[in-house]
Amino acid sequence: MRESSRLSRRAVLGLTAAALPLSTATEAAAATAVVGGERLARTGVQVRGASGLPEKLTARAWLVADCESGDVLAAFGAHRRLAPASTLKMLFADTVLKKLDPAERYRVTDADLAEVPAGSSLVGIKPGITYTVEQLWQGVFLRSGNDAVHVLSRMNGGIAKTVAEMQARAADLQALDTQVRSPDGYDHKGQLSSAYDLTLIARHGLKDPDFRRYCGTKTADFPAGGKKTFQIQNTDRLLTGAWGLKTYDGLIGVKNGYTSHAGNTFTGAAVRGGRTLLVTVMHPDSGGNAVYEHTAALLDWGFTHGRSARPVGRLVEPLSEGGASASPAPGGKAVQAAAGPPGSASASGSAWQVAQGAAGALAVLGLGAWTLRRRRARAATALDGDGGPETEGRPGAGGRRRRR
Repeated sequence: MRESSRLSRRAVLGLTAAALPLSTATEAAAATAVVGGERLARTGVQVRGASGLPEKLTARAWLVADCESGDVLAAFGAHRRLAPASTLKMLFADTVLKKLDPAERYRVTDADLAEVPAGSSLVGIKPGITYTVEQLWQGVFLRSGNDAVHVLSRMNGGIAKTVAEMQARAADLQALDTQVRSPDGYDHKGQLSSAYDLTLIARHGLKDPDFRRYCGTKTADFPAGGKKTFQIQNTDRLLTGAWGLKTYDGLIGVKNGYTSHAGNTFTGAAVRGGRTLLVTVMHPDSGGNAVYEHTAALLDWGFTHGRSARPVGRLVEPLSEGGASASPAPGGKAVQAAAGPPGSASASGSAWQVAQGAAGALAVLGLGAWTLRRRRARAATALDGDGGPETEGRPGAGGRRRRR
């Protein structure tokens, strides 16, 4: 009797869904569409029509995308929420860069640096010295200086105002996995992003000539007081060839990051043959050069095998620039594919839209049966809450190392 009853409910739901007006199904689908495409919320490697992906990638999340078209060529854990470290500075720059005149001069005070977290990476800003806004941005992009971020945030109206504006910019970009707690990316409880979001942010930032120029600058002379200066070098090892790495041919940026909690993160962009690719790598198992080696390998794949890849998703456009609204991935975590392996049928096109419509309709109708399954629903909610290991607070100060 129990099995018969279950089948009857399914049959009723299916028949009722079929009778729904198309507009209702479409509206339900629009409300549940995952930003970038449903496939990016699946578990496992997502790639179509191409082989030869690098072996032994240990990162917890990565993504390869075409910067021009926005097509996502391959991904793993695209919407997995992880600590972003200094890659979050890309969002800071995309939010604040155009608000300040690069030629403006500013004399730094003790108050400007009072909230810089202990153990931060620093460019070496000193109270009493006057800097141009351009020099401060060089400190942000080249040395990942939290001191430069905090001075620019004070010039922008304060830390709280800047964080609020960054969160608003993330919402406009549809970087819906991103939660901002500080402008510098330093570890704070609940500060999260994803490989999808960081790639999305980098793509938008690179449209700005100043952003592009700063992230691709290898060295600069930085004020030391009076007429004295000292040289600063970009910490992006694929750009400079430091720490035993070769420079990556065609690299144009973008931003690296490290904390003891986040591990290594990196978003890189490179141009070859008139084509620009973006790669984000988050939290590889090993430290050192692994995040750069993974990035270089994925860029190599994108410029070769990736030419035959069919998109598994798309980097969406900002809402303010005509982008269609979408929703975050369920719980901010990857979900199991409904059917088929990573190389199966496309998640785009009319068939996908019909499937979304049906799913949306069933979701609406399923509310009536929810009370019959409330125990199961409560159990699922408990497992998919915000208390998992990806949302843990930062470790104690004694466990942190200097971030690059």
